[in-house]
Amino acid sequence: MSVNGKKVLHMDRNPYYGGESASITPLEDLYKRFKIPGAPPASMGRGRDWNVDLIPKFLMANGQLVKMLLYTEVTRYLDFKVTEGSFVYKGGKIYKVPSTEAEALASSLMGLFEKRRFRKFLVYVANFDENDPRTFEGIDPKKTAMREVYKKFDLGQDVIDFTGHALALYRTDDYLDQPCCETINRIKLYSESLARYGKSPYLYPLYGLGELPQGFARLSAIYGGTYMLNKPIEEIIVQDGKVIGVKSEGEVARCKQLICDPSYVKDRVEKVGQVIRVICILSHPIKNTNDANSCQIIIPQNQVNRKSDIYVCMISSAHNVAAQGKYIAIVSTTVETKEPEKEIRPALELLEPIEQKFVSISDLLVPKDLGTESQIFISRAYDATTHFETTCDDIKDIYKRMTGSEFDFEEMKRKKNDIYGED
Repeated sequence: MSVNGKKVLHMDRNPYYGGESASITPLEDLYKRFKIPGAPPASMGRGRDWNVDLIPKFLMANGQLVKMLLYTEVTRYLDFKVTEGSFVYKGGKIYKVPSTEAEALASSLMGLFEKRRFRKFLVYVANFDENDPRTFEGIDPKKTAMREVYKKFDLGQDVIDFTGHALALYRTDDYLDQPCCETINRIKLYSESLARYGKSPYLYPLYGLGELPQGFARLSAIYGGTYMLNKPIEEIIVQDGKVIGVKSEGEVARCKQLICDPSYVKDRVEKVGQVIRVICILSHPIKNTNDANSCQIIIPQNQVNRKSDIYVCMISSAHNVAAQGKYIAIVSTTVETKEPEKEIRPALELLEPIEQKFVSISDLLVPKDLGTESQIFISRAYDATTHFETTCDDIKDIYKRMTGSEFDFEEMKRKKNDIYGED
């Protein structure tokens, strides 16, 4: 918004950047936040060595958010490390996700004939171009359901599970009956992201996800944006159905448009579900991951008789988020029963022994309207996915609702170059 010439004031009631997407430091603050009595044990090392994400997210190396970071040059303020592995859960065990032809042929997830069929499918996806009908092979990307595409390549249920959930990163099976174009593009994104660094398609910022909002705050400041932490919000002032300002500590900051997360405007959002997240501190890498210092494990819903997947995201001291030799694994999923902790048991069993757990159950809140009348634009509450593409979609969605036009990477690059110069 600042790059596009808007005058931006960013107020946050918290003493840290990022709201619900913050990385909490020191470790003592995490204990306080989750009301765990006493101080962290000495075995946890120095509290300052910890930056613990409240909501786990990985970035797709070739995805929209990485493009946004590069185009805006927020990358000046960030360092990333590639995540070491991507795994999928099947029959109580975890396996490396095959996403290249060579890996597919070597994987123990599939039998010999299934491997050949899956390889054919991957070649089809790699060649697919929605603007070139010659690559369709009789499939109409706008009409043919993904279920039919799997049938065409004669793929079995286990392969469908890891393709839809560990490559295309869907959380439920609803996508099977929708046009196949988006799914094929998601699998392509996974493969292209993997091709960039080789170990996995995911990137993660050193010092935790809280670095992302800090990077954007610095960029905004270059363009005249103002950032205020520790600023209580007393009232959002609306006149004739339209926002005109925000009251804080007796003063009013006047505005024409307001963007906020759901917690600031509880009367304008509705609850559509809940997410359980469990932050686990470990002294060991997760078993059967080749001692990876970071990884994502996806437990497809069919494997544990659920409607939505369970995600495990693990990072460690290698990312400057934990003391030496320590690991942080975060389990998250959409709540489906009255006993959320029981729902994630299969994931917690993969992590044993666990030194300390921090459990949170959060409401999923969505705006009741688009905000075009009131000019109050509310972001969606974070879901259980552990990749940032959903967040980026939300940024673009709010941008469109505010300005009436699509977010354009190229346009943003041009505007930035006018100020910075090409270099």
